[in-house]
Amino acid sequence: MKKLLFLWLPALMIIGCETAKDDIIEEEIVEAPIIVEEYGYVLNDFNVVRDTIRPGDTFGAILDGNGVTQDKIFEVANKFKDSFDVRRIVVGKPYVLLNAKDSTNTTQVFIYEKNKVDYAVVDLRDTVNCYNNKKPVRFEERVASGIITSSLSETMEENNLSPLMTDRLAKIYAWTVNFFHLQPGDRFKVVYTQKYISDTIPAGLDEIKAAYFEHRGKPLYAFNFEADSINKVSDYYDEEANNLRRAFLKAPVKFSRISSRYNLKRRIKYYGYKLRPHKGTDFAAPIGTPILATSDGIVTKSERRGGNGNYVKIKHNATYETQYLHMQRRKVKVGDYVQQGDVIGWIGMTGNTGGPHVCYRFWKNGKQVDPFKEDLPLSKPLPAEIQPAYFEFIAPLRTQLDCISF
Repeated sequence: MKKLLFLWLPALMIIGCETAKDDIIEEEIVEAPIIVEEYGYVLNDFNVVRDTIRPGDTFGAILDGNGVTQDKIFEVANKFKDSFDVRRIVVGKPYVLLNAKDSTNTTQVFIYEKNKVDYAVVDLRDTVNCYNNKKPVRFEERVASGIITSSLSETMEENNLSPLMTDRLAKIYAWTVNFFHLQPGDRFKVVYTQKYISDTIPAGLDEIKAAYFEHRGKPLYAFNFEADSINKVSDYYDEEANNLRRAFLKAPVKFSRISSRYNLKRRIKYYGYKLRPHKGTDFAAPIGTPILATSDGIVTKSERRGGNGNYVKIKHNATYETQYLHMQRRKVKVGDYVQQGDVIGWIGMTGNTGGPHVCYRFWKNGKQVDPFKEDLPLSKPLPAEIQPAYFEFIAPLRTQLDCISF
């Protein structure tokens, strides 16, 4: 009996296991959908259409073609001008339509991207609403350096830096560095912040926090400091708390070259080598290049006359005046107040000129002088009561700059 039971036990176990297997119900694993959120909406809830404004597109036509009633289009166009002016949509700008997930596929939300960060939302569901918002932006601090080989822009490109870095550095040092005469071996270091949209998408250069530029062997520090915390106004100061700004820019054109200098003893072959003084400084640049006011002031002349061609004259104060000749077009009129760096016209060849340039003339106490030989006034340094806070603020930044290798 025991022997019989011993023989039957394995068989019973096999039958039991097979029965258990048959009883197992395989469950299908269903993965949960990935929830996509953007612009404050769950995109899974809509049929999403992404497009760009094309020539001839209007806000009304886009929405009308997607089932939105004329009443709602009219309401948006007239009620929300302050937050979103439908007349100012720009060709090439992206927009997104969030359409209903039903047979009508009617647009429920219209989103217009003003730039990489800012966007306008027109919510057409129930009560029409319109508002502006921003994509989440992350700022990452970075450092960079470079040695000039030919031009600042080419050096930026060689170091895989944004072209905006060239423009920012030119603005920071516009009063202290002549960017038309950079020397091979001039070098720079920067501490800056880079913007990222939604944490990963590069959105360009944000701010240069500190810079070092060595020009002709002379070191020039620049630190961005908010001296006016109430109005949130910041500027660049050197290591001794002096403002890098000067009363006048070095030149009225960015990244140009001097084709003819101020020269009271100039003689020209074409005129039989007769003495023909040149009381201006010529900056050569392509036709259409913006011409900048070198300092704040009031426009006293804006006209076309004789050899001057199209020209503008600006009175800055009781001592200084400047004049800009041979413009293609003028942007300002008599009586306009202009600020340093404002565009007042564009490079041309009007009047007596052999090539596209601006003749920049500089008056001091009613007499034309060479601005490059003048000891021009500086902007005011930081007030004495703010300087201790400034020196404390720049100390780690200066150490950081000094530790960057070229």
